[in-house]
Amino acid sequence: MAKVPEVTISSNVEKQLMPVIGMGTCSYPPADHATVKSAVLEAIKVGYRHFDTAFAYGSEKPLGEAIVEALQTGLIKSRDELFITTKLWCSFAHPDQIVPACKMSLQNLQLEYVDMYLIHHPIRLTEVIRKTPVEVEIIRPIDLKGVWEGMEECIKLGLTKGIGVSNFSCEKLQEVLCVATIPPAVNQVELNPVWQQKRLVEFCKAKGIHITAYSPLGANNTKWGDNRVLDSDVLREIANARGKSTAQVKLIFFHFKS
Repeated sequence: MAKVPEVTISSNVEKQLMPVIGMGTCSYPPADHATVKSAVLEAIKVGYRHFDTAFAYGSEKPLGEAIVEALQTGLIKSRDELFITTKLWCSFAHPDQIVPACKMSLQNLQLEYVDMYLIHHPIRLTEVIRKTPVEVEIIRPIDLKGVWEGMEECIKLGLTKGIGVSNFSCEKLQEVLCVATIPPAVNQVELNPVWQQKRLVEFCKAKGIHITAYSPLGANNTKWGDNRVLDSDVLREIANARGKSTAQVKLIFFHFKS
């Protein structure tokens, strides 16, 4: 079983160790319950310890069931071996809904705490809806001060060890930093060789915010994205010269950049 390297992130007054490679559980079209659970169990067997989920993905429950089975069958000895990230969905991005939303995710996951709780997007939706894109009429500005206070309350209650954001720009991050008692530990954004977001990466580095990349191989699906990463002639040439796949070269590229 492979050992995934870890990175130290600042969260609250303590430091957390987060595996630098994690398994995302979002797919399009969405995978069925049994497929997600089976995939997570196989991932644990080969060494994955960091799993990313969200209310919007519909994968919290199968991930939770996989964790229970992994413990029961001895694949892992303790829940503490895992690093679990989930996210506050936009429909609950209101100050008085943060703690209840986190508790709902914990119930879905059958966990007492998560390791990282992120604001999924810097917007609020007026309806409980999971799928995107959404109608513009239900999008509202987010009360970042009130919402972040709710995120900090989740730490104080022991519901999560760390808090952060996802899909936040430099400007939105600065808004959070201006009101935060506990600064965001993570900003999870789309990042790959053709979408490097250099300004955002440098800003986060300067502020001590760890960047987590999603869609590192490109967002190639019917909703957004294309094949520019995996079909890159430059990456393919490097891969062929070293006897590796294009995906391996791309992931190594970001490992050394970080």
